[in-house]
Amino acid sequence: MKKQRIELMDALRGLAVILMVIHHFLYDLAAFCGAPWWVFSNPVFNVLHYIFAGLFILLSGVSSNFSRSNTIRGLKALGCAVVITVVTVWMDMDIWFGILHLLGTCMVVYGLTRKFWEKLPAWVIPVLSAVGVVLTAHLVGGVPTDKTYLWMFGWTYEGFYSSDYFPLLPWCFVFLFGTWLGRYIKEGKFPRWFYEARAPRLAAVGRHSLVIYVLHQPVLYGLVMAGLYLFGR
Repeated sequence: MKKQRIELMDALRGLAVILMVIHHFLYDLAAFCGAPWWVFSNPVFNVLHYIFAGLFILLSGVSSNFSRSNTIRGLKALGCAVVITVVTVWMDMDIWFGILHLLGTCMVVYGLTRKFWEKLPAWVIPVLSAVGVVLTAHLVGGVPTDKTYLWMFGWTYEGFYSSDYFPLLPWCFVFLFGTWLGRYIKEGKFPRWFYEARAPRLAAVGRHSLVIYVLHQPVLYGLVMAGLYLFGR
């Protein structure tokens, strides 16, 4: 018998996706329509961006406990990430290592090493995750280096640009913590309300988060370009 989905998890994922779409739409308005850049980049949005992206990454780690094959799941995500890179380069909005690249990589690595993590004492992963985030968080945004292949880990080089950038450090530790948290969620150890909460519309969005992520920016770009053509600047 197929296990029932936890609607609250889908709803939280859906909320994160909706906010991501809004954020990217604000970027398009600033980049192509002449809107002031503060509508996209300001202290409030800059903080919220990482909070909801972190939630999305955490939930992906949680979901690894419910996946039949994280390796296959990750390869599919990486395939979509490659498509996104090709499309965004064509759109002059380059994404070289965005959130989907990160998640796909984490899924594949976790899928290949899952037995190792599950054999560790229960306290190891949360401690490792906390220490890892604290020690590597300063790498977000990059530390200049001539080693160009290290940008996926957080070390960038002069001139590197990715309009969506989530390097493995520190974000892989957020994903890893999610895998640990997901064990207890799957075993039913969270409060009863966690499993019974209902938010069907947000949950519907969350269940289609991958499709929305892949398609939303081309759709938004098309709408913005159509608006410019019809109404002018």
